[in-house]
Amino acid sequence: MSAFLDIFSGANVQWVLIGSLLLGFASGVIGSFVLLKKQSLISDAMAHAALPGVCIMYIIFEIKSVPLFLVGATITSLIATHSIQAIIKHSRVKSDAAIGIIISVFFGFGIVLLTYIQQNSSGNQAGLDSFIFGQAASLVRSDVELITIGAFILVIITALFFKEFKLTTFDPQFAQGIGLPVSFLNGLLLALVVGVVVIGIQMVGVVLIAALLITPPLAARYWTENLGVMAILGGIFGALSGASGAILSTVMENLPTGPMMVLSASTIFFLSLLFGSKKGIALKAVRQV
Repeated sequence: MSAFLDIFSGANVQWVLIGSLLLGFASGVIGSFVLLKKQSLISDAMAHAALPGVCIMYIIFEIKSVPLFLVGATITSLIATHSIQAIIKHSRVKSDAAIGIIISVFFGFGIVLLTYIQQNSSGNQAGLDSFIFGQAASLVRSDVELITIGAFILVIITALFFKEFKLTTFDPQFAQGIGLPVSFLNGLLLALVVGVVVIGIQMVGVVLIAALLITPPLAARYWTENLGVMAILGGIFGALSGASGAILSTVMENLPTGPMMVLSASTIFFLSLLFGSKKGIALKAVRQV
């Protein structure tokens, strides 16, 4: 028992645990609205589009600076979002096809830039490949502080606009009829998704961060039909996924934190799928007997 506690006495392990928990909570809360608005794939596109922004910032400034990388990731994620909306609006391409196109183009461009960087003399020291699958072990106090502040701001904004997000999610025509700025609110929600992607890519990576936005709220959906409860429950499931992923990756050597967080979230989802009080398979089977 003492050996187990000694593992978590290290400052770096504590930073990773706190950062994982807060990131998971923010992802679960915001992901609830994304899921109900059927925009889950857009969050995946935003995540994949963050990689070229990180690479471009390194090419321009030639320094490994997390704040610069996050600025670049924000810019390219927003460009990807507007590109998807433009394709849908000005062509006959359906939303799923438009999202698939943007994911392929931006992520492919990011891999090309990453390869170019790594082939240079200083590129091997850049460590940018950690942004693909995440590298939570490299987090320091300043990184966790950034994640903490970012997650807190995202959750506060979501709470302040909860009623407006709820109306635009379930009845956008009514929301527009009573004078709510529907376009602004949709844009604000997408900005919150970008915020989650940006603060989470260093820990989880661009490939897996979308899973934290989708899986915990999806698990919460099997326990309640109330949006408020779903958002809170999604946040709790996300926080549990983050904390358990960090703990497992610490106790079991050579296991990356990001994938372990996603696997923890997937485990919670499958348990909810089976035993959820509203739509669980087991409950349906009992009712049919």
